[in-house]
Amino acid sequence: MNTKTASFSGNLIEFHDVAYYINVIPARVIVSGISLAIPQGETVVLLGRSGSGKTTLLKLINGMLLPSKGQIRVEGRATTDWDPIRLRRGIGYVIQEAGLFPHFTVAENISLVPTLEKWDEPRIAARVEEMLQLVGLDPREFAKRRPRELSGGQRQRVGVARALAADPPILLMDEPFGALDPVTRAELQREFSALARRLGKTIVFVTHDLREALLLGSRIILLEAGHIAASATPQEFLQLDHPEVRAFTSSLSVGPGSPS
Repeated sequence: MNTKTASFSGNLIEFHDVAYYINVIPARVIVSGISLAIPQGETVVLLGRSGSGKTTLLKLINGMLLPSKGQIRVEGRATTDWDPIRLRRGIGYVIQEAGLFPHFTVAENISLVPTLEKWDEPRIAARVEEMLQLVGLDPREFAKRRPRELSGGQRQRVGVARALAADPPILLMDEPFGALDPVTRAELQREFSALARRLGKTIVFVTHDLREALLLGSRIILLEAGHIAASATPQEFLQLDHPEVRAFTSSLSVGPGSPS
């Protein structure tokens, strides 16, 4: 099967003056004034401190949350107009620790959405094999294993394979490498960067790590207290004169032998 995204004219994801708040007294605003367009094939990194609204934006894209104000459009259609099941099955989602079902085998985890979509068994089996090879795992060795029999890096690879199994045009990734050791994390970052270029998916990737953002993103969106503080390519981002940008770029110089 061709893993390239089907063509779509226009921006695949659009935020139009979006706000999300929790209706307590007083209302707790999580994000506000978000206007953002993401064209097909772009890898957008949402960068920000904890609580800045990064994960909230992901949940607004796949309809797990609905906007309190404004509109999010996916493939030209407001998320509130989508059937939520159809919307979510058309979007791959990868989270920290992969979120695999522990009682399923690797093959059963990867085939979850194709099975729900009623693919026939030979097509599912071929897709599972293809996806395992895509993420660098030998199907003969890994298909019948359960998540507890995998390393952290292997579980994340399976999580990516599961998210891609039904060939969705959009991939959402919520700090997928954050719980891994530094060596495994760097390895998966390099592999994912190459994979993203090959597949041409539209990817929204959440992180609080500027190094990761610079490596993986074609554009970096910096969030600060629920607002967009900056939007730039990785090269442009490092040159921006903004206090929150400087706070992140200063972290690049901290290391062994650097002043604290």
